[in-house]
Amino acid sequence: MTREPAQPGGYDCHRDGGPYAGIASFLARIAEERPRLAARHRVELHAIAPWLDRTARPAAEEEPIRFHPARRTACLAYGAVEFVTAWADTLRRPVTVRLDHVGDADETTRELLDALVRRKPSLLCLEPRDGGAPRRAAAEPTRTALGESLARGFYHHAVRIARRGRATVTPDGDLRLWWAFTTGLATALAALDRAAEALDLYHEARAVTDDPKITMSAAYATAMLYARHLPAADQDPERARRWLERAIDLAAELDDPRRRTLSTVFYEQGLALLDARAGEHAYALRLVNDGLARLTAMLGPGERSQDVARLRHNRAQVYLAMGERDLALADLDTVIAHDPDNCEYYVDRAALHRAAGRSRAAIGDYGAAIRLGPHLPEAYYNRAVLQQERGRTARACEDLERALAIEPGHLDARITLVNLRVERGALDEAETEARAGLELAPRDPALLCTLGLVRSERGGLAEADELLTRALAGDPGLVEAWTNRAAVRFDRGEVAAAVADLDRAVALSEAPVPRYNRGKALVRLGRTEEAARDFAHALTQPGLDRALRRDLRAELARCRRP
Repeated sequence: MTREPAQPGGYDCHRDGGPYAGIASFLARIAEERPRLAARHRVELHAIAPWLDRTARPAAEEEPIRFHPARRTACLAYGAVEFVTAWADTLRRPVTVRLDHVGDADETTRELLDALVRRKPSLLCLEPRDGGAPRRAAAEPTRTALGESLARGFYHHAVRIARRGRATVTPDGDLRLWWAFTTGLATALAALDRAAEALDLYHEARAVTDDPKITMSAAYATAMLYARHLPAADQDPERARRWLERAIDLAAELDDPRRRTLSTVFYEQGLALLDARAGEHAYALRLVNDGLARLTAMLGPGERSQDVARLRHNRAQVYLAMGERDLALADLDTVIAHDPDNCEYYVDRAALHRAAGRSRAAIGDYGAAIRLGPHLPEAYYNRAVLQQERGRTARACEDLERALAIEPGHLDARITLVNLRVERGALDEAETEARAGLELAPRDPALLCTLGLVRSERGGLAEADELLTRALAGDPGLVEAWTNRAAVRFDRGEVAAAVADLDRAVALSEAPVPRYNRGKALVRLGRTEEAARDFAHALTQPGLDRALRRDLRAELARCRRP
């Protein structure tokens, strides 16, 4: 694409145009000219520019509506940037794209543009401009527009629509419309980790109306806030249970028998969730099975298959908590057959395959989750761990880099990547990664420990000791920090101090490496009988790798020589 944008003056990114305003048109134009490239990014492009999908219904018309986590927009941005970068790499000469009203853009647009600027595709120059009025006025707030934003996971935009809508209507004037904007606003706020504000809205609804359908819905939503969405310190399972019971009581009074059954079954799934968390798995299983039986009896073949799949997924999770992995896997197989486009189900099945040692099947399911999500950082991370276990370190590093590009604060991915860099001798990259992580989480013990390891490998023993000491101050139970600080102190000639650190590590863990290291330090101190006991004990541990087993046997033999 080398011609100028068709829109006069550039692409208008003002938030009044909605999520991805301007940038969606830019992406769509590339997609129309490069359909084969676009096909590889179908999920993210259809989410950002839904008119590209000629067959899809509006998201708000799906039954049931599938709500996305707020972080999905970061995944969409990553995929879109990959798409633009691949396109830009094919350009023969530079292209300038003018973007207007970037300062007033929706959060989705700004997130995507920030990711694109960080990537800096070759031959592509973005020219953001501010000032002037937007070329189109904001659409009137409607129930349909709000539902579409919620269903697509664009929660900041949904908040704006709902607030404007609430400003145009009162409970006395149009109760149903007022409630649609109110509950929509609460849903968006909860998704944005603002559950306390959502709770206030449901209290407000109860104060202005005793309409049974509204109070029923508000009771269930309040229960879920107390069960899931409020900060951990404010969650209250018993209060959640009371609100669920209230919702179920109100559902029992509904005139429509079909609606009565659907509402009751799904509200009871909330009780099953609470029972499962409390360890009452038999009660949870009974509720799920009863709900499945009632839905099956009421629904026709193929009707509301996603609802049935959701209950089977709930049952799979209960089976997994009960240790019934085969039953959980059977349910997940059925769930995926009925609802093959839900990434969550593949993630759960991949975890079961992984636990059973079926690495290839797990990698396949994580790949499906990445494609459908799209680009779930947790799926990239878990696939990387499996690739690492299979000795494919280059592929593991690629997946970890992708996870961190989407979610820079993913500490497990960053720590794993740093350790892989160390193993491959890429100490400059390892240190850069570790320090980047500490900029986001400066007191994280695992990151401090990891950077300490890197600095010790590079000969910075004093700094390594200080970093590891800080890690232990934050987490005295971190075995790796005790073990690594002991190695640093051993290298500095502080052998007694190293033994003291390894005493702490051995007290915390049966892992063989701390005992092996302590044995080596004890030999240095002339305490060979104690060292021999450490080597012998370490040899009894399961899962020893061949090299460590060989070294342990050699050290034990030396200790036993007359």
